[in-house]
Amino acid sequence: MTLYPLLFEPNLHTVVWGGDRLCPYKGLKPQDTPIGESWEVSAVPSSTSIVSNGEWAGKELTTVIDAHPKEILGESVNKLYDGKMPLLVKLIDAKGDLSIQVHPNDEMAKRVHGKSGKTEMWYVIDANPGSYLYAGFKSKISEYEYKKRIADGTITDVLARHEVKAGDVFYLPAGRVHAICSGILLAEVQQSSDVTYRIFDYNRPGLDGKPRELHTELAAEALDFNVEDEYRTIYKEDDNRANLIIDSQFFSVRVAELTEPFHRNLLKYDSFIITMCIKGDFKIRIRETGEETTVREGYSCLIPAAIADYDVVPLNGTTRILDAFIDNKKRDLGHRITRFLHLSSK
Repeated sequence: MTLYPLLFEPNLHTVVWGGDRLCPYKGLKPQDTPIGESWEVSAVPSSTSIVSNGEWAGKELTTVIDAHPKEILGESVNKLYDGKMPLLVKLIDAKGDLSIQVHPNDEMAKRVHGKSGKTEMWYVIDANPGSYLYAGFKSKISEYEYKKRIADGTITDVLARHEVKAGDVFYLPAGRVHAICSGILLAEVQQSSDVTYRIFDYNRPGLDGKPRELHTELAAEALDFNVEDEYRTIYKEDDNRANLIIDSQFFSVRVAELTEPFHRNLLKYDSFIITMCIKGDFKIRIRETGEETTVREGYSCLIPAAIADYDVVPLNGTTRILDAFIDNKKRDLGHRITRFLHLSSK
């Protein structure tokens, strides 16, 4: 068995708010239905990714991971997540506004649904002039006011509205109210969960012509009503380096714009790496095996933890990539510090 970077078949989802940008972005034929999501790397049972290259072509990602969990996920990730892929990565094209929604944390999701919670982040790839999204509350409200505003359709009046441009980043911990609005194309990294509580959907019908279900009571339990000073993630971005944009207990995300070959040795993290090609094709060259894999614009690649020492080689002058993985190095350090403080207090 020789490990190699995994590519995947297109996994497109038709939704009422979807648009027509994902197919051309990925070099696919246009479809007659509104495509809102491309599930780039997914182990969610309802829509699992299918490998498109190498000896595992045609197999579900879950099947490949089950056969080689430590090598693909990393020993630490395999142990921490019981051999399951902990992340789900998507591309989202919002031609219309998504519903106002919230996701539960791990405790609530496990208790109510037997699933993991859903913390996520957004990286804006493109946005029409004047496009905006909602993230968080702009003023403190009570649960009573929340329910009243849903009933009278004024819930958006108390949400923090953010005009966006390419490169903007938003971190959305479980419990934070949010919605992507029209004219935005973005990449989403999230916990591997499909639990969403829809709060308000503008009284529009779904694809079947019927109103989509709302989850008012569950959302009320999940919501964090606190107000933050800043919801947008501010980060430094330098060319030809991996710029840290999100560093959380659930995932670490970096973005890089490259004009020259770039060496990435991430073995120390003991984690798989999901690399999204945001702009410009590139080639991944594995240092250990010499294996070369081309990743096209609009596609993503899963690099097994055991071979996460590689070069990224731009093929068209400039490429922009987004990496997502589990930072076990940071997690181990935090564990050692906590243990040291515990022992010191004895």
